[in-house]
Amino acid sequence: MRIERQAGALGAYVTGIDLAGGLDEASFEQLHAAFLEHHVICFRDQQMTSGQQLDFAARWGKIFVHPYVPSIEGHPGIMEVYDPHPITTTWHQDTTHSKTPPRMSLLLARRVPPYGGDTMFANQHLAFDELSPALQRVLEGLRAVHVGTEMARSEKGMTPQEVTAVHPVVRRHPETGRKGLFVNGDYTRRFEGMTEEESRPLLDLLFARASRPAYTWRHHWRVGDLLLWDNASVQHAVVPDVAKGQRSLHRVTIEGDVPLG
Repeated sequence: MRIERQAGALGAYVTGIDLAGGLDEASFEQLHAAFLEHHVICFRDQQMTSGQQLDFAARWGKIFVHPYVPSIEGHPGIMEVYDPHPITTTWHQDTTHSKTPPRMSLLLARRVPPYGGDTMFANQHLAFDELSPALQRVLEGLRAVHVGTEMARSEKGMTPQEVTAVHPVVRRHPETGRKGLFVNGDYTRRFEGMTEEESRPLLDLLFARASRPAYTWRHHWRVGDLLLWDNASVQHAVVPDVAKGQRSLHRVTIEGDVPLG
């Protein structure tokens, strides 16, 4: 097994390992350490069944089964991702409007186009570390309001419902304790106690800071790639330059906990 860093900020490829054949505890601990160090790791050339993908995902935590987005038949917890959606092309962390945003996700490439559809990742620890000490202190005293939409049952069936959560602007990583920015362009609406108008200048600064090129890594998909990313420490965005109907990725999400400052 080889773990090769891909960029100064984050990202590593793992080769020389067949996850379908199972993984001993020592190897898993080595991968876990690499995941915390690199924030995104990608296993090349994996020929896994859906059951094997779920078995491997379960070693990282409790698998989230979406209440209204269907799973692949016979495999609760695996969602199929097709063409880039507008919400995925903005830099974001997943579903931060939830009180317990996902801990991480595992994405397995089943079908990819000849070009396009890359995914970019950005290290939010670096985005915080390189702010001025004065601004860091200001941000550590703030909480942000995250707003999104979920489906809810009503007399008319399933209808969209606005969901809100409040999280610290600076989050401590649940395993390493390292500080990182925790605001994003998809879901963060304003700072707690402030209006959207008052919040916008500083939020725009932070959104721009979060995706500086020096903090990023861009992954080009190949069939058989199994990619894991840390939703507590990175943002991601899809490049929407892929022809329709040529992209199929199987996604498993691991449940998270309440973000702490």
